[in-house]
Amino acid sequence: MYPDKYALTRADEPCYIMAGSGEVVSFREFEARSNRLAHLLRATGLQRLDHYAVLMENHPRFLECCGAGARAGLYYTCINSYLTAEEVAFIVNDSHSQVLITTLARREVAIAAAKLCPRLKLCLMIDGTGDDAPFVDYARAVAAMPSTPLADERLGTAMLYSSGTTGRPKGILRPLPDTPPSERLPLYDFLLKLWQYREGMIYLSPAPLYHSAPNTAVTLTMRVGGTSIIMERFDPEQYLALIEKHRVTHTQLVPTMFSRMLKLPREVRERYDLSSLEFAVHAAAPCPAQVKHEMIDWWGPIIHEYYGATEGLGFTACNSEEWLAHPGTVGRVMLGDLRVLDEDMHECPAGTSGTLWFKTATPFEYFNDPERTQESRSADGSMSTVNDVGYLDDDGYLHLTDRKTFMIISGGVNIYPQECENLLITHPKVLDAAVFGVPNEDLGEEVKAVIQPLAGVEPSAALAEELIAFCRAHLSHQKCPRTVDFIEEMPRLPTGKLYKRLLRDKYWGDKQSRIV
Repeated sequence: MYPDKYALTRADEPCYIMAGSGEVVSFREFEARSNRLAHLLRATGLQRLDHYAVLMENHPRFLECCGAGARAGLYYTCINSYLTAEEVAFIVNDSHSQVLITTLARREVAIAAAKLCPRLKLCLMIDGTGDDAPFVDYARAVAAMPSTPLADERLGTAMLYSSGTTGRPKGILRPLPDTPPSERLPLYDFLLKLWQYREGMIYLSPAPLYHSAPNTAVTLTMRVGGTSIIMERFDPEQYLALIEKHRVTHTQLVPTMFSRMLKLPREVRERYDLSSLEFAVHAAAPCPAQVKHEMIDWWGPIIHEYYGATEGLGFTACNSEEWLAHPGTVGRVMLGDLRVLDEDMHECPAGTSGTLWFKTATPFEYFNDPERTQESRSADGSMSTVNDVGYLDDDGYLHLTDRKTFMIISGGVNIYPQECENLLITHPKVLDAAVFGVPNEDLGEEVKAVIQPLAGVEPSAALAEELIAFCRAHLSHQKCPRTVDFIEEMPRLPTGKLYKRLLRDKYWGDKQSRIV
């Protein structure tokens, strides 16, 4: 979140535009606002390598709240804006944050959370009501601060938390070099080249900025003097309209966004001119093969995929041509040294699934949690894992199977539900799907599907039977759901990740679930 020379050379051009309101923030304005907050953080007592937290929706002030830390040598933690007060307080306390910045939209949660965080020195609220104690008005607090850079500007970066979809979230800390903010992290240089970012590009960001991928993408856009279009929330038709309106060149999505757009009526999909698009990236979750095929048919071979955990263990990538030659792949390894290992830490042959271990491309640790850091390492400390499961094909392309924590053990057979989920999402009556294990006295677990039907489709026993039959026509019966339940809205994060644990907990009750 540091525009460097572009604060001068492109001072009056848009740094970013809010998609809904149309509010434009120039590079000059962004620079001044970020500097004022950086000075306030210094005045509050924060020094290099200290921490602060940002809790807000995709708000016009979000980026400057990160930009201040990026030039003050600080770690800033962007918190999922949908969390409860207790969950927010855990992250604020665990990250050792000394300042919490929020918005009026998150007022009640933020006030309740702040009362549980004794380490906080300052609480700032944007657009507050004036009766927000312990929060003070953000605009008033920064107004008296200089708009010029700190005398001791140093590079800062995000310390983000895992999504917590399989358990308590973990802060992911990377070493921060003692350098000026104008010097980019090596990973940024790699991504700029890989994703073909360039000066003057227009980037469309449809995802929450608290998440690693969109936060990084907007940071990179700013670093090359591009303009970001920030959607307050994703809407499939609005997304297409924004591409046409702003002549968008680059974007990054998640597979659920592809699915939502493909479910639009054909006349809506064909209404908008998408010819300006040069580079579309997706990640965060496995993409069903049929969905990927349909997107490439629609947008052409401009769709690129990558796999890389927030921890930065390693990185794989592929373009459209490589994917078409290896359907389902998430690419070849470009950073790190990948090993696919069985339960005994022996290397799996090509085509055989195992846990993914990387000789880490970039060092990291789980902040304030040495036990979890150690659990993620191999016995000799040379490799790390986040318990993803997959295999390498004969040409060295990686295929993800699932998260290890989501594996179903039914009658002694290991079943990974991702394959069934990917199939169900292609059914014309299904908007979203989740597949997981539920208790079975005889088998231990059995396969359950929970379905969010497409608008206008009524849940029924007949529809459940239709979906089971659909699965059995394409998959071996042991991978298919024995039963199907329906839900009005899937508990899926705006980042595309599914809170599967919340669905599973309802079925397991007091019984032991393997997702902790």
